[in-house]
Amino acid sequence: MAATRFDIKEFDGILNFNLRQVRMTVILVQNGLKMVITGKKPADMDKSEWEELDGKTLFVIQLCLSNNVLKEVFMEKTRYTLWKRFKTLYATKSLANRLVLK
Repeated sequence: MAATRFDIKEFDGILNFNLRQVRMTVILVQNGLKMVITGKKPADMDKSEWEELDGKTLFVIQLCLSNNVLKEVFMEKTRYTLWKRFKTLYATKSLANRLVLK
């Protein structure tokens, strides 16, 4: 069975953050990383296995970012801290853009 590949434009900080968040979630699910999205480690999974999945998730998200956006978040070492920083930087801009457009 051939792997399915999706080509999406890298997030550049200008595109709608909420739509990008949905697309990134779909990509993570497609890559078998659905459990990491919730941030809750299954009780039967050991810490090193969880950290490996978290690292893969971090890398998948980083691959979806433009160089300019990646410069803003590259220092983050976990999926949680990356996503928190990402939301701080771009979710508020997206909200402001929506309010201006109304």
